Amino acid sequence: RFQIQRGKTDPTSYKSLGDCFRTIFQREGLLGFYKGILPPVLAETPKRAVKFFTFEQYKKLLGYASLPPGLAFAVAGLGSGITEAVVVNPFEVVKVTLQTNQSVVTEQPSSFVQAQQIIKTGGLGFQGLNKGLTATLGRHGVFNMVYFGFYFNVKNILPVNKDPNLEFLRKFGIGLVSGTIASIINIPFDVAKSRIQGPQPVPGEIKYRTCFKTMATVYKEEGFLALYKGLLPKIMRLGPG
Repeated sequence: RFQIQRGKTDPTSYKSLGDCFRTIFQREGLLGFYKGILPPVLAETPKRAVKFFTFEQYKKLLGYASLPPGLAFAVAGLGSGITEAVVVNPFEVVKVTLQTNQSVVTEQPSSFVQAQQIIKTGGLGFQGLNKGLTATLGRHGVFNMVYFGFYFNVKNILPVNKDPNLEFLRKFGIGLVSGTIASIINIPFDVAKSRIQGPQPVPGEIKYRTCFKTMATVYKEEGFLALYKGLLPKIMRLGPG
């Protein structure tokens, strides 16, 4: 919701994270927080499978290139993120469409009906179910590159702890920091993705079309910090995750 806001003059503008939670609850009810939950649930298993399987495969391939381990982890992460994005993007388009709809849940179409509507009006290509693919490629590619590169390099530097509880905290801490740093670095792609896949400012006119052009438009019209909208909820979701 924060990422699709176009400044304080936007009629749907939220003052803070607390105000956003409060407003959604008051206007859309408890179920408003669970809009668009089915697409990520359906995508989660193939997404994770593709993410970790392809990471291992790219890592093996890069082993033949004699790259330093740290760089190999980062490049393998980039490759896995790009591959993952191709699988995830259609689900993301449906999810964002449902989550940006501010009507109550009972007045919304279901995930399957929404997907059918998107295909009917825009097809399966870059105007329909694969809208915003370049931004999703950037979002997942950059995230996985930073995440895997940082996680495995730091994990190999910090000594393993014999106490299982402390070892768990070591890995959890490294994962938390990795996810947080990756979220901070890739969020401009996330903002661009939300603008492209979400509702356009003027119905019938496509203002946000391509990834880098969308970033440039947001920067020009709303300033540099606009590229970091929604950073706090993103870190709260992806850091622990």
